[in-house]
Amino acid sequence: QVQLVESGGGLVQAGGSLRVSCAASGRTFSSYFLGWFRQAPGKERDFVAAIRWSSGITYYADSVKGRFTISRDNAKSTVYLQMNKLKPEDTAVYYCAATDGSKGWRYPYYDTRNYDFWGQGTQVTVSS
Repeated sequence: QVQLVESGGGLVQAGGSLRVSCAASGRTFSSYFLGWFRQAPGKERDFVAAIRWSSGITYYADSVKGRFTISRDNAKSTVYLQMNKLKPEDTAVYYCAATDGSKGWRYPYYDTRNYDFWGQGTQVTVSS
């Protein structure tokens, strides 16, 4: 069973930076996509970024391109989301997600239905 554990959330001022981590276990992730989503109160869960574990190919939401970077550390089985130039509208619970990508995307890459495994989330709050 895949387990995903997020960490690194917190409170930061607008314009600042924060890095959240997702420790993955329970599987060999070479064929997997790992993604980050976020959900603000009263809103839907939105795609932020994703990475194909084997190749390192990345995908980003337009709202975070140029500010956020997703990366992975194979040795630690950990995915990171480096967030720079944070804005108050980035405030949300950030969730890590994983899916076996051996057959590619089943839905558009930003669709939550692609992902079979989810972490518990970590709160990121950006003050103005």
